[in-house]
This record gives sequence, C-alpha cells and structure tokens, in this order.
Amino acid sequence: MKFNENLKYLRKQAGLTQEQLAEKLNVSRQAITKWESGQSFPDIENLKEIS
Repeated sequence: MKFNENLKYLRKQAGLTQEQLAEKLNVSRQAITKWESGQSFPDIENLKEIS
C-alpha cells in the first residue's frame, strides 16, 4: 500500500474527516486532499506528527 492509500485508510479508521485531520496537523484540508490523492507529500514535520 502506498503512503497516500495508507493515510486515507488510517484517517478513516480513526474516524476523522479530512477537515479534522487538517486541524490536528495545522494544515489546510486541501493539503490533506493532495496527500491522499498522491499529488504531494507532507513535509518532514508533518510526517512526524502523522506517525
């Protein structure tokens, strides 16, 4: 499974919307959308927060 697929799967397993995850990470919902679609990747600081 790719990063973007894992992110979406785990977000849903945690019962979070994209908006809720964005708030927790202090990023925009659009950033989460791009990460989940594979259009971009989080920076190292956000990767630490996600893990």
